[in-house]
Amino acid sequence: MAEPAVRIPDAKVALSTASVYPESTATAFEIAARLGYDGVEVMVWTDPVSQDIEALRRLSDYHHIPVLAVHAPCLLITQRVWSTDPWTKLQRARSAAERLGATTVVVHPPFRWQRHYARDFVEGVWRMADETDVRFAVENMYPWRYRDREMLAYAPDWDVTKDDYRHFTIDLSHASTARTDALGMLDRMGDRLGHVHLADGRGSAKDEHLVPGRGDQPCAEVLERLAADGFDGHVVIEVNTRRAMSSAEREADLAEALAFTRLHLASGSTGTTGATGAAGVTEATGSSALWTPRR
Repeated sequence: MAEPAVRIPDAKVALSTASVYPESTATAFEIAARLGYDGVEVMVWTDPVSQDIEALRRLSDYHHIPVLAVHAPCLLITQRVWSTDPWTKLQRARSAAERLGATTVVVHPPFRWQRHYARDFVEGVWRMADETDVRFAVENMYPWRYRDREMLAYAPDWDVTKDDYRHFTIDLSHASTARTDALGMLDRMGDRLGHVHLADGRGSAKDEHLVPGRGDQPCAEVLERLAADGFDGHVVIEVNTRRAMSSAEREADLAEALAFTRLHLASGSTGTTGATGAAGVTEATGSSALWTPRR
């Protein structure tokens, strides 16, 4: 029997529940199932459902969509979600991941004003990782900028490759905001890369999280390199769809992001560079339509 024209790599493609905001966590499960995502990453934030393990389990079972990762509540708006103590947040995120069958907890480095937490963060994450099979994948961040001023808001550093972590998450939108070389960061992470947040950007001071292909980040090159290297972690679509004028437009953006991701993972696995064509998109997404970016 002839080999298939396109072989999809082992990396699973998940939808971050943050990608449907201002719609709900429950809506993210529904959209992920309808579009053919392999699973979801739950962003734990102010939506009560995102904090409720049993509710998440019911959604996963109902839609037949696994929870592949849990994003710990590290944002400014989630400072009181799951306790005000940051270590308690990570413990609860680990427990949630274990109970839901997720393999990864995504965590940001501390804010600089969280001095005690920041001082022990690197060692503390190692200790927690030693207690579970769940990966704690620390995510690259960026300096905060306003006009000509820059504030280093994260400690030990926004560039997490400067510290010794067992696993990393690379976020391409954050790399864009930091105005750093995403491919260079990928090289520095090496085989400790455990998780990917796929989104695009144009180097704005704001964290843009554009649909892949609509900015200037090397989203395609990253996916092709991951596939060629046999990456078997998760690629999570984490994009901003707040400007969508309707639910249908939001869903179209998320379908486009999925098609882009499947296409370039397939291109990388066959040794080509973005030239897979209609057959590749058909096998990757179940559609005969060619993927073209909307800018």
